[in-house]
Order: sequence, then structure tokens, then C-alpha cells
Amino acid sequence: MYQIVPVAPGEQQTVGGSPMKKKLSHEGRPMVLAGLLGCVLVLAAVVSWCYYSASLRKAQLLKAELLDLNKDGFIIHNMTGAVVFSMTFRSGTLDLDSCSKEGNILSCTQSDSGKLNFFIQTVRPKDTVICYRVRWEELQSKRSVEHAMAYNDSHWYGGAETATQYWPIRIQGEKEPEPFITSDVYSNRDAFGGILERYWLSSNATAIKINDSVPFHLGWSEKDRTLRFQARYQDSPFKPAEGQQALPELSYRVCVGLDVTSIHKYMVRRYFPKPSKVPSPEVFKQPLWSTWALHKTAVTQEKLLQYASDITEHGFTCSHLELDDRYTSDYGEFDFDPQKFPNASGMFDKLREDGFRVSLWTHPFINYDSINFGVAVEKGLFVREPSGELPALVRWWNGIGGILDFTNPEAREWYSSHLHMIKTRYGVTSFKFDAGESSYLPRQFSTMVPLSDPSTFTRRYTEMVIPFSERAELRVGYQSQDISCFFRIIDRDSVWGTSDGKNVLPDRELYIRWLELSAFMPAMQFSIPPWAYDNEVVQIAQKFTELHKTLVAPRVLELAGEVLDTGDPIIRPLWWIAINDEAAYKIDSQFLIGDDLMVAPVLEPGKQERDIYLPAGRWRSYKGEHFDKCPMYLTDYPVDLDEIAFFTWVH
Repeated sequence: MYQIVPVAPGEQQTVGGSPMKKKLSHEGRPMVLAGLLGCVLVLAAVVSWCYYSASLRKAQLLKAELLDLNKDGFIIHNMTGAVVFSMTFRSGTLDLDSCSKEGNILSCTQSDSGKLNFFIQTVRPKDTVICYRVRWEELQSKRSVEHAMAYNDSHWYGGAETATQYWPIRIQGEKEPEPFITSDVYSNRDAFGGILERYWLSSNATAIKINDSVPFHLGWSEKDRTLRFQARYQDSPFKPAEGQQALPELSYRVCVGLDVTSIHKYMVRRYFPKPSKVPSPEVFKQPLWSTWALHKTAVTQEKLLQYASDITEHGFTCSHLELDDRYTSDYGEFDFDPQKFPNASGMFDKLREDGFRVSLWTHPFINYDSINFGVAVEKGLFVREPSGELPALVRWWNGIGGILDFTNPEAREWYSSHLHMIKTRYGVTSFKFDAGESSYLPRQFSTMVPLSDPSTFTRRYTEMVIPFSERAELRVGYQSQDISCFFRIIDRDSVWGTSDGKNVLPDRELYIRWLELSAFMPAMQFSIPPWAYDNEVVQIAQKFTELHKTLVAPRVLELAGEVLDTGDPIIRPLWWIAINDEAAYKIDSQFLIGDDLMVAPVLEPGKQERDIYLPAGRWRSYKGEHFDKCPMYLTDYPVDLDEIAFFTWVH
């Protein structure tokens, strides 16, 4: 390209070192600068594009199917794009430059504290479910690993039995993570209960299960609306497996489905064992009668025989009598106190003759003043102190003694043989297995088989039930779904609502409303006999034991048979059949038996009416009324004192 430069009159036009070159040098300088600037801009654009492309590739790298990962945590979307799950890394952040993706596994090797093994693996086990295996394993630091799960404006269910049980879970206050192990919430109201699983379920159709290998601690924050999942060995009853360093690992599975019911069904079928058989049908049909609330430890042969006579005299049936604490001379023995039960064999003969079966209370403790304490010490049957040389003494609600080590085959055999002996000698039908929580283990202890997770002790205790499972009863459970017996909730105070309080005889109205509710449970139990009140209460009790036998038990037995194949619960929340119904997610005072029998008990004093929610469908009330335009609320629906509201779904 050329340029015509005008020449002034008399000026010589030359080239090279001529006046023309001088003129160009002076006037072309801005053009050179502009060219250089253009080159810089082009170079910057190229660098920016390269950086943008790298960032884009990194952003794609940090994505899995419906999941986005960043240095502080990850979020999961559902099929419509809505965020349904959020997890924040509280104990550290990822170094994203250390992350890579290979197939369906996204992994990172560095955090802000050093080397780690982190990965998220995407698994699609079926078209309607997508799962993520998440693992954060420290390779250098022995500090805790903590992730915080946000509520995401959804309702959560699961976890542990608690002293005050809310449905859905209600986060109250700020709680630092504590060992998630089985505990006696009747003695420690702030602890986690004797029945628990590392499993939570959300109305957003998401579920999370913490892996068994994790030294798992649970806390929460009302301010942040999060559950805090923590793995640690320091200041914890959890111990690393033999030969492994105490490097914490937090691993879990998060699964997302189409709705809350279907994802729960998937999780149960995939991750939990199922019962192997249905326990005794008679316990489902006929009420169980316990001596505990009526006689406490003052029970005697005379009182037990009179109790049985009163049951018959008042026209009630009985699956079995439960002889509770205290029929032995000392705790840890397996025969009757001759002072309180002078003719135990004759007593059992009389009860059998009158049509009664009898189960006995038992527990894992042997008090130091029992004749069996020395035997157990000599045989090495107790949980021991950390050195393993001496038995560890524990305090429980009936004194001080040793606790049997159920990881020891000899201890299991010794305990089981004594139960079989008393069962055979007197014709005992089964046992009520009390305690079993890991909170009754010493703070520092050793067992024949080391326990990485203290709650494994609970699992070993529940296994002692198996030979007696037809009518056996437990109050603890951890990974125990395949123990085919009856599990009960911990003792509840005889008060309205959730407040604390203890009365010698419960309020009459409360007693009536409770027995009406218990008639719609899988098994019905009387701890205080209805004749402790008056004849009207007796008549109401007769009415509801008959209703339990004719209406409830047949349906429950049918469902119990299905549990063996499906694992579906017998007692179900309303959202089980109303999967997209926001109202159903929050209802805590109505429940289903199967899919087609809904129960709405009265739970407030002085009330003979209550509000009732009917989910979508056609429903028929126990009074014969038909409700076709559901969902709907029935406001102040009348329920007399001798009634409980229940509705049948009409196909």
C-alpha cells in the first residue's frame, strides 16, 4: 500500500535520508504505536480466549450429571433443574487445580490442608434414580472432616429415636456434632435414642445414607438450617480399624428420585436388610399385658396370678403376660426369687391351665452382688477395661455391675444357655430384652472383637433375640431390620403433648385416648389395666381390643407378610400416597396402615373434635360418611371420647 504525500512549492522530494523520510518518521509514530497497541489487544484477546476456554473446560470438568462441584461444596438438581440438595464443606476447601474427571468419577487430590482422596462417582441404577457416591478421606491431617447439608426448604425425616420426637425433623438451637450411637434417652434426654440409622429422607425426593465405616457424629444449626455430618476419631468413642491410622473419612451416598415415596422404597431395597419371617400372629391379634407399670419391682407370685385372674374376669384376651423387673433375687441371675415366688413351677402350671403364656424380662447386666458375677469374671465374659485385664464396671438404672461382651462367642453361649434353661424349666414363652444401648458401655473399654463403631454392640445384642424371636421384644435396633421380632419405643411419660412429667396413674382421658391409638398399632399392650379406673374405661378397652383383633390385625398381618419382600413400613405417613402434597409432608398426627386405612387420633385434652386432612382420593369414614372431593380439611370433626377417627380409602 502506498501513500501520496503532497510536496510544498520549492521543497525537494527525496528518499532514504531525504527530507521525505524525516517527515514520515515524525508523522508515522502514532501509526506504529497504534499497531503495537493492536497487537497487544489481539494477544490479550487470544490469552483471554484461551483462559476462557480453559475455564469452560474446568467448569465442565467440575460437573457431573445434574451435579455442580465447587471448592466449597456441591449442589444437585432434579430433572427440572431445581436445586434439591446442597452440601457445604465446612472443614476445608478443595484445590480445584488438583481435580480431574475420568468417566463417571470426578476426583481431587488436594485441599487447603494437604493431600486427600476426594471423589464423587455418579451411578444411575435405574431410569428414575440417580445416585452419587461421595468420599472425603484425609491422607495427612487427623482433624475432623465435616460437611453441612442444607434443608433447601424441604422436609426431612429419619435419623434416630429421640426423647421428643418431631415429624418432620425440627432443628432447634445449635448443636455441636456428637457421636451418633445408640443411647438411653430416658436417662439422657439430649442423646440419640436406642433405635437409629444413618439415613435421612427429604420431601424433595432425595435421600442420604452415611457409610458404615465412618466415625460418624451428628450436629445441627438452626441459624444455618443445616444438619452437620462429621467424621472424627479425636475425643470420640469411634476407633479406627486395627492396623489403620486415625485419619478420618466421611463417605456417603446421595440418591435423587421422582418422589419421596419411590426414593425411600429404592433406598430400603438397596441398603437395608429385610425381616426373614413374620413373628407370632397371636401377638398381632391379642393384647400383651405387662406387670411393670402396675407393680414395678414389687411384683410377686401372688400379684401375677391375681393379674391374670383379673384379665380373665374382665373379659379380655391375652397374647402373653410379660413378667417384668424384678423376679430374681439379684440382677444377673436366671431363676426366681424363692421369697417372692415360693412355687414358680406351680405358678406356671396354673397360668398354663388358665390359658396364659408368660414372657420374662431380661438384660445384659450382672451386678457385682450376684452369684454370677464371679462366674462371669472367671470365664472372661464381661466387657473389659482398655487394658483387657479387668472387667469394666458400669452403672445402670438398677445398680453397678458388669455388662456381657456379646462379641465374645463364649459370653453369647453362656447367656443364651441360661435363657434356654429357664425357658425349658418353666415353659417360658419368650423374653423382653431390655437395654442394649451403647451408652451403657464404659467410656473406655475393650471387647474380644474390637468395635470400631460402638453401636455394633447393639447389633450383637439384638442377635441374641433370634432363637426367641416369635414373641421376643427389643427396645434397641441398629442395622437390625432382619431381626424378626417386636421392637418397642422407649418408655414415654404419661402426659399430654411432649412435656415431661410422671404420675402414679395417668390422667383418665389420656389413658383412654392412648389405648384407642394403641389399638391401631401393629401390637397392642396394656401396662396399666383399664379396671384401675372404672367400668366405662373397661368397656372402651373391650371395644378397642375387639376392633384391633377384627379390623387392624388382619390388615397388619397381611402387610407384615409383604415386608419380607418389599421392606415397606406397615405404619406409613400420609405422604406415602400423597407424594406431591405439601400439606401431607407436615402432618404429624395422622397415619396410614398400608395405603388404605387412615387414622386420626385425638391428642389434646378436653377435646371431642379435631381437624382432619383427607388426601386426594375417595374416603369413607368409620361413621359411614363418604368424601369424594378430596383433598380437603374436615374442621372440628366430632370424635367422642369412646371413638377414634379412621377412614378407609374407597377404590
